[in-house]
Amino acid sequence: MNMNFDLQMFASEVQTTAMEGLTAEMKTFYDMTLIDEAGANLVHDQFGQRRPIPANGGKIIEFRKFASLPKATTPLTEGVTPDGKSLSVTTVTATVNQYGDYITQSDVLELTALDNTILETTKVLGRQAGLTLDTVVRNVLHSGTNVTYCPKVVDGVETEVTSRSALGKDCQLTVDVVRQVVAKLRAQNAPTINGSYVAIIHPYVAYDLMRDPEWIEAHKYAQPENLYTGEIGQIAGVRFVQTTEAKIYDGGIFGTLILGADAYGITEVTGGGLQTIVKQKGSSGAADPLDQRSSVGWKAMRTAELLIPNYIVRVESYSNRFSTVAQAN
Repeated sequence: MNMNFDLQMFASEVQTTAMEGLTAEMKTFYDMTLIDEAGANLVHDQFGQRRPIPANGGKIIEFRKFASLPKATTPLTEGVTPDGKSLSVTTVTATVNQYGDYITQSDVLELTALDNTILETTKVLGRQAGLTLDTVVRNVLHSGTNVTYCPKVVDGVETEVTSRSALGKDCQLTVDVVRQVVAKLRAQNAPTINGSYVAIIHPYVAYDLMRDPEWIEAHKYAQPENLYTGEIGQIAGVRFVQTTEAKIYDGGIFGTLILGADAYGITEVTGGGLQTIVKQKGSSGAADPLDQRSSVGWKAMRTAELLIPNYIVRVESYSNRFSTVAQAN
């Protein structure tokens, strides 16, 4: 289905064309500033298959995945060419949505501010863009049904938990639970990411694991340039990435994602996925007759989709120390 679309303006006062009055060099500087600021918050992006957003490509993006081949256990017959196999390709589609926001500045602010207000505004919006786009991906990753609930452990006796509502103060994430999830992923033949599985975890939950004597801090096994954004350490064959945007459900229940390679797909931030828009005073015509307002904004096209749901395990747990103060996000 051909669904051509236009990049709609995200506010009636803001046009989606060029940055009027800015040189090409300035536009590049502001664009990269926003992407850099956003990038620091794009923790959930790091491990997905990336797809660019082509111009005039429509609102539906298609991800393709190839089925595994069965074992070839039949011996070959001398001189006889076997039938061979064909690739089995299935597609997963997702709808791309647009997100954005902007800030309006007065001419008085621009005249009296000591700082470069456009640059500072771009940084603030960049952080907002990063958190927004990261949340879009995070919510998709948490939509899977491959869930492990941390068991209740009292005086060394373990009791199975089968629902979120049954989680309580004795249901904390432990190294043993991490090992169980690793076993589950390996049983699904989930490929690792650079030799390990990866977990996305909230700092409150990481606190419990980091007290375990088996915990290895990130700087002890990798150089800074080889660490993922937010990486704090590893244990039981899993490298942990920490973010305050890890999912918190009502009641102080935490969702930790442990995943293998190629589990999900995302659209790229660069190459049209994220744009900075600066409108200087005087660019709005009769809508701003006294040239009193300028604006800085961002807009982005974004989607994510689970490709192989069995390669992501959501571990739900309670934090005896922090769940009572944690707020759902």
